[in-house]
Amino acid sequence: MSKNKKRLSLVLTSMMALSLALTACGGGSTNNENASGNGGKSEKPVELIWYTIGPPQKDMNMVVDEVNKYIQPKINATLKMNMIDFGDYTQKMQVKVASGEPMDIMFTSSWAFDYVQNARKGAFMELDDLLEKYGKGIKDTIDPAFLEGSKVDGHNYAVPANKELPAQEVWRFNKDLVDKYKLNIDKVDSLESLEPLLKTIKENEPNITPYAMIKDYMPVLPFDYIIEKMPMAVYMDTKDYKVVNILETPELKKSLETVRKYYKAGYISPEVATTTSVDDLYKSSNWFMDRATSQPMADNLWSASYGYPVVSKPASKPYIYNWSVMGSMQAISANSPNPEKAMEFLNLLNTDPVLRNMIDSGIEGVHYEKVGENRMKNLPESKNYDMPTFSLGNIMLNYLNEEDPDDKWEIFKKFNASGVNAPLLGFNFDTSKVSSEIAAVQNVKEEFWAPLMTGTVDPDEYLAKANQKFKAAGLDKIIAEAQSQIDAWKAANNK
Repeated sequence: MSKNKKRLSLVLTSMMALSLALTACGGGSTNNENASGNGGKSEKPVELIWYTIGPPQKDMNMVVDEVNKYIQPKINATLKMNMIDFGDYTQKMQVKVASGEPMDIMFTSSWAFDYVQNARKGAFMELDDLLEKYGKGIKDTIDPAFLEGSKVDGHNYAVPANKELPAQEVWRFNKDLVDKYKLNIDKVDSLESLEPLLKTIKENEPNITPYAMIKDYMPVLPFDYIIEKMPMAVYMDTKDYKVVNILETPELKKSLETVRKYYKAGYISPEVATTTSVDDLYKSSNWFMDRATSQPMADNLWSASYGYPVVSKPASKPYIYNWSVMGSMQAISANSPNPEKAMEFLNLLNTDPVLRNMIDSGIEGVHYEKVGENRMKNLPESKNYDMPTFSLGNIMLNYLNEEDPDDKWEIFKKFNASGVNAPLLGFNFDTSKVSSEIAAVQNVKEEFWAPLMTGTVDPDEYLAKANQKFKAAGLDKIIAEAQSQIDAWKAANNK
């Protein structure tokens, strides 16, 4: 029973997936018995290599030293933690896995280091037996919808974070600037409606980036994607489940024209197409607005994390997507030499509030201080250890922020209950018949996607050119295969 500060998925963050049930805040199920193996003989501690997502933190090694002092007596293992920033994570992890680099645990999701595709390619260990033997606390604690909804071909290949179940996009604003210029954010209900606010900031604040954006940006569109951030999707209100090429839709064209207009007006950084992180803007408060995926009381979380007030306004309904169920997960490498210890650690991370808060918020008295049994506030040093909360397991063990209500987790449950099922929830695309086309389309995406989506190039010229390249790479064949599988899934599930 607890919750804490840190940042949500500030990237698309799209990303997210989370839960309703806050159950036990008890410690992990493992104990010192694990530290002694054969007949009580002491074993050498195992070092678990963990790769996770987010900007590398200055104080990470200091915190991990404290974490290791805590976990070694419990599971006879220590941790070596590695972080890779949001924009680089997928590419770098693909290289590391392909090269056979040693690792035990790795972050995966629908939107970064694709969970379903990598599970099917054999990058992750099947976890069914490990969960049963060493992950009882996980199974008892997290909302069953996460484990059920994240199965691939009937099996679990990663442990989902226990957090909000639907994904809701919001426009976020630096409240100090909203107040300074008496801006009315209540009128913001679309990308186009942001224009007068961005114009005010651009004309009056030369050192502020009006719209903080990274190269992974995509506009909010009325689609449920077959593969996250790829150009094939069905409409959210679909009745026939027809797969469309989003590059040929009027909705995308209109959004790209608006983003291009904002880019030319100087509302977006000229380097946006190569920008993988705007963390420095958040730390310096030199931004006016951006878009993020939200959760209940997210404004408190962001404000506590940054040290100044952040307010938000919904940009979409709360939908439950495949990518929100699979929006934040930790997998065990298929090549891990220590799968049992890795699962023991994940079990502890998801059931032990001391460990969860240490990994999330750092060291008590250095990075934060307790202001109640389950409540905390950040200290100035927290800027050196500001982790993306959503990525690190059961968020419902985190301490409450100062401004959070006591019934925060009840509010989470209501939010989860309000979620609307996206049309493709439960459908996982089997790409095996079009794997070479997927690879070719990915290559085209590397070339065209970021410049097009961020307004760096003129959509009137580049949209048709990009579409032509995507089609030459085999997009139509992928769409036909997806349509065939969706039709069969739709029939089998009486959609």
